[in-house]
Amino acid sequence: MEIFTIFIRTLFFYFFIFIIYRIMGKREVGQLGIIDLIVSILIAELVVISIENYDKSIFISLVPILTLTILQLVLAYLTLKKPKIRSFLDGNPSVIIKNGKLNYKEMMRQKYNLDDLLIQMREKGYRSIEEVEYAILENNGTLSIFNKKKETTPLPLPLILDSAIQSDTLKQLKKTEKWVYDILEKKNITIDKVFYAFYKDKNIFIIKKSDLT
Repeated sequence: MEIFTIFIRTLFFYFFIFIIYRIMGKREVGQLGIIDLIVSILIAELVVISIENYDKSIFISLVPILTLTILQLVLAYLTLKKPKIRSFLDGNPSVIIKNGKLNYKEMMRQKYNLDDLLIQMREKGYRSIEEVEYAILENNGTLSIFNKKKETTPLPLPLILDSAIQSDTLKQLKKTEKWVYDILEKKNITIDKVFYAFYKDKNIFIIKKSDLT
């Protein structure tokens, strides 16, 4: 009887968690953000507890799992609508190599050592730092690499994301928010109409919300 109960609970949670993750959205494990990872770990622990403690009600695990799912959906909505919240929860990509030079300050800030960099470079087929023009540590911990031979133009820098000015980019360009607003004024565009704007080759390219399909 005990084995049968565990069997039934295992099957139930298999399909229940499958539905839960379909509701939360498609995302590869390697692309999980901090919040997604925390929710995944907690759900896994709650399922194990419920299967092992088969003498207790299944709702002891269902309630916190549903609570975590709702919390994740709310945070996902907020990060979609509020760039500042998204930046706080998920962080921002970090430029580790720029113009072929290591950014030691950023590596220290991210607790990202040289061994980590070299391992990820080798995994992508790069033997030395000299082969790399840009290397960006993404929010999910993966390293995006731009080859010197293939990349002949400067890396596009995100200037505005969903109507929010990116202060990190301004610091890198040594510009102010007034500079951004002046450009928008010349183009007769208000910042609340901007979905995405990036800086490249001394030019600003803008995608308006009205351009989206």
